[in-house]
Amino acid sequence: MGRRALIIDDDEAMCAWLSADLRSRGVEATTRTSPAEALALLEADEGFDVILTDLNMRGMDGIAVCGRAAEIRPDVPVVVITAFGSIETAVQAIRAGAYDYVTKPVDIEALALALERAIAHHALKAEVRRLRRAVAGPGGFPDLIGRSAAMRGVQDLIERIADADATVLITGESGTGKEVVAKALHARSRRKEGPFVAINCAAVPESLIESELFGHVRGAFTDARAARSGLFVEANGGTLLLDEIGELPLAVQPKLLRALQERRVRPVGGSAEVPFDARIVAATNRDLDEAVEARRFREDLYYRINVLHVELPPVRARGSDVLLLAQRFIEDFATRWSKEVVGLSPAAAERLLAYTWPGNVREIQNGMERAVALTGYPEITVEDLPAKIREHRPSHVLVAGDDPSELVPLEEVERRYILRVLEAAGGNKTLAARILGLDRKTLHRKLERWEPGAGGAKGS
Repeated sequence: MGRRALIIDDDEAMCAWLSADLRSRGVEATTRTSPAEALALLEADEGFDVILTDLNMRGMDGIAVCGRAAEIRPDVPVVVITAFGSIETAVQAIRAGAYDYVTKPVDIEALALALERAIAHHALKAEVRRLRRAVAGPGGFPDLIGRSAAMRGVQDLIERIADADATVLITGESGTGKEVVAKALHARSRRKEGPFVAINCAAVPESLIESELFGHVRGAFTDARAARSGLFVEANGGTLLLDEIGELPLAVQPKLLRALQERRVRPVGGSAEVPFDARIVAATNRDLDEAVEARRFREDLYYRINVLHVELPPVRARGSDVLLLAQRFIEDFATRWSKEVVGLSPAAAERLLAYTWPGNVREIQNGMERAVALTGYPEITVEDLPAKIREHRPSHVLVAGDDPSELVPLEEVERRYILRVLEAAGGNKTLAARILGLDRKTLHRKLERWEPGAGGAKGS
């Protein structure tokens, strides 16, 4: 459906001029010279995106129109045309509910810009309301929030592989929700009545990781006063998540490979192997392809855990999912702290959509927790958001300009673009190479040429 404007002005010539110009800009304009008739139409027709009204009219002035329009359609912004220099009346209109104002004599370009902003504001308010309903309504994945094409693909893949017992590798940047995906897989599998057991391989000291995974017998080491079964056996009948598997010490990797192949574990200090029956899900934010090349991760283990692969998109690739996620966190924290906060203001929502979210879902959660704690209003405002979100400005890859002195060599354009793609991919060189249409070795050589040592930087 196209954009629609309701024009209210008792001057027919002005109505005709404004209507013709707006139609040339792709806005369908409906005009009324009687404010009362215009308000009656507004009450009957829900399809208007913006209202444009003159301030000085016979029968009812623009201030009264603003007030009545705010009662009838509080979501539709009103732009007021006021006399030049009449700041006092413009302020009165804003207080009465107007979104913006323009002064006479009307600069048609300034008016068109004000209307574009108002229409965008209306669309964003509608999107915020829709997302609130979406969060409140039932869904197939209550904890895996997302309506974007990228997340629908992930949700569909989870449905298709949930009942398979094959090992799953979940990859994605830090904070994208890999453990949430693992729990969703478990909840939809035939093992859902069994335990869900998780271990963060990066959080356990190397001297203890083998005991944690495979168990130990009494007396196996100094503090082993009693035997322990280990997480593989504890997960019997359910799912075992090996989170941050890219951090698993190289010395433990052959033992993990054997356990996955044989479906048996040997406790530390023990002589007998113990069978287990658990589905294995591994997760990492590391580039395992690069880790294999660098001999930090065994290739045979990589293929053993990567039977089924779920790749989680970063938040910046998920469009308006950021607003869905923010809404969920706002509701959670408002309930937890008994605060009457219902959601985002349109201006705050706009800042959230513009930000790149390097910390992904975890960063959204942190930002909304802070905002709910700070706000004194029913809606989160721009001032409630963290400074880095409020002040974010999108980066630009190329230098635009007609002056030849401003233009840069082709190699510099390539360098800037590749570094921008690498930044958007969260530093994951495998993903960046795929986006650029290069093989990883070519990308590595280019990075080394521009900054020696960069080609060996973190792969995720």
